[in-house]
This record gives sequence, C-alpha cells and structure tokens, in this order.
Amino acid sequence: MLSRRMLTKEEEEAMGDEVEVRREDQDKINKFSRLHQRELVIEEELKVKNKEKEELDDITTELELADEDDTVPYKIGDAFFHIPLPQAQEMLGVSTAKLEEEIGELEEKLGNIREEMTQLKVELYARFGKTINLET
Repeated sequence: MLSRRMLTKEEEEAMGDEVEVRREDQDKINKFSRLHQRELVIEEELKVKNKEKEELDDITTELELADEDDTVPYKIGDAFFHIPLPQAQEMLGVSTAKLEEEIGELEEKLGNIREEMTQLKVELYARFGKTINLET
C-alpha cells in the first residue's frame, strides 16, 4: 500500500515551476544550440575576412604612392611575382571586391541565424520562462 504524505509549501511551489520538456521543446533547444555554434564560427570567419580587407586597403593606399613605372611584388599562392603597378592595382581591386562579396554573404548568414535564434528564444522563454537560460 502506498503511503501519501502532504507536500510542503516549498515543494508545491517548486513543482509548480517545473514544465515538462516535450520532444518539440528539446528539438528547439538543440536547434538553438546548433545555431549558436554556427554563429560563433561565422563571427570568427568575419573577423578574419575583415582583417584581410583592412590589410588589402592598406596595401592599396601604399600602392598609390608608388611610381607608375615600378614593378611591385604580388603574392599569388606561396610565391611572389614582380608585376607592373597598374596590373597589381587591378588584381588588388578584384581581390578586394571578391572579399567584400564574401563578407556581405557572411553578414547575411549571420543576420539570418540571429533572427532564427531570436524567434527560438521567444518561443522557449514563453514556454519555460525563467527556468531556461538561452543567453549567449
């Protein structure tokens, strides 16, 4: 025979705060976690690309001071080639444009991820309130 005992007020309050975690809730939590990890990876990629762009901008500025008839070392892969200044500036412009496009794509992905994370936060906080912590 089962014996029943009365719950204390604290035990009742603690039980009242607990919300059953359904499969769909767990899926949302897992998705939020995956998105957060992707967010961190993309943020790191963006840092690297922005640093590269800054370096290309610095080189572009330096090349503006060079003499038109000079050849300048230009790195392609692991080797440096001496090429005419106008050709180097053109190649640098192409590299910069490509890098800016990549940065734009990464920023768009990051924005989409953050939007999705915000929506998941709204849904999960609505369901679990203060019992869940999704702050990153």
